[in-house]
Amino acid sequence: QVQLVESGGGLVQPGGSLRLSCAASGRIFSIDYMGWYRQAPGKQRELVAGITDSGRTNYGDGLKGRFTISRDNAKNTVYLQMNSLKPEDTAVYFCCAVVLHGSISYDYWGPGTQVTVSS
Repeated sequence: QVQLVESGGGLVQPGGSLRLSCAASGRIFSIDYMGWYRQAPGKQRELVAGITDSGRTNYGDGLKGRFTISRDNAKNTVYLQMNSLKPEDTAVYFCCAVVLHGSISYDYWGPGTQVTVSS
């Protein structure tokens, strides 16, 4: 019922920047929370950043300052600006959204976009 599509991933050199986007579409009444997670090979999925519909943000450990999450509620789109990228930022980045259907919330995930930081 709700689809999330990420874009903006790719290959970047250390110290470079990327901007990820994630657009939600489908039967959407209200999106409470949108966020980004990442998963590197052999590691667990971890929080990168999240943002509520009122604009409150939270970040994974050590990422605030390099990464900035923002959101366009009118477009049901969340963005992740990533600066000063490091090789350890290499991972598949997933977008998620908590969508309200009446009084019940559901979690939706995008298919992921690869980010590779390498020289």
